[in-house]
Amino acid sequence: MDTIAPLIAASINAGTPLLLAALGLLINEKSGVVNLGAEGMMLVAAVIGFAATVTTGSVTVGFVAGALAGMVLAGFYALLTVWLGTNQYATGLALALFGSGVSAYIGIDYVGKGLENPKFAVPLLSDLPFLGTALFRQHPMVYLAVVLCLAVGWFLYRTRAGLVLRAVGESPSSAHALGYNVRVIRLAALLFGGACCGLAGAFLSLVYTPQWVEGMVAGRGWIALALTTFATWRPLRVLAGAYLFGGVTILTFYAQGFGIAVDSQLLAMLPYLATIVVLVLISTNANWIKLNMPASLGKNFRP
Repeated sequence: MDTIAPLIAASINAGTPLLLAALGLLINEKSGVVNLGAEGMMLVAAVIGFAATVTTGSVTVGFVAGALAGMVLAGFYALLTVWLGTNQYATGLALALFGSGVSAYIGIDYVGKGLENPKFAVPLLSDLPFLGTALFRQHPMVYLAVVLCLAVGWFLYRTRAGLVLRAVGESPSSAHALGYNVRVIRLAALLFGGACCGLAGAFLSLVYTPQWVEGMVAGRGWIALALTTFATWRPLRVLAGAYLFGGVTILTFYAQGFGIAVDSQLLAMLPYLATIVVLVLISTNANWIKLNMPASLGKNFRP
């Protein structure tokens, strides 16, 4: 039990950036837009958030700066794809490459600098045996991510605005005929997705590993993209999937401590191998994907 509780806590911590990014990408895809630039947005947000925190001494400012950085890149992506009609997949890949390069350039002066990693605990609940260690000693952003997941689910399936967003993702031409501004709705979805990816990137550099390292996102943006398909575009399934992938990531660190004689390089492959396996298994049922996937996903709309 002394080993399992810290493992659960570490899995939740590792799954939080995946959860934040995947929720943003889910909203993007519900509106019919695929943004493959999540990796680049997370990298830029990570370095901007870290730089803001080092400069001001405030982690809150760092998270806000990271979210704004993600929104700026998402707005640029929206300009290219939603208004100028560029290919969503090619533009997203370009954004991912751009983010990787520009984050490395911005972060040159911050390599080697670190932040304090304060301990957090929920009063009273953190003292509970097992549950206190496993669930109630996390950074506040971990709990905010769970609240955000519930809020996204409520928004999509319990509000008129969520219904309109889903309608745009299913048939933008029909939504346009009813008088809805498809471009503005997609822009709003992309800005929200950019903010979520920005928070995910900032979480990595401010909480998960409180320092800046070039390329520190390490493929999590791509895993978050796969997570939306794995969850069949359902917020609560995103929550479960994020913690599942977070657990796989943490197992790579715990395995050798358990005495499992496996090369560290092979263990580092596990999260990405798990992603591929899950996508292959899901893809075997094409009808199931079609029933859940927004019909206009990846398709540009010209009014």
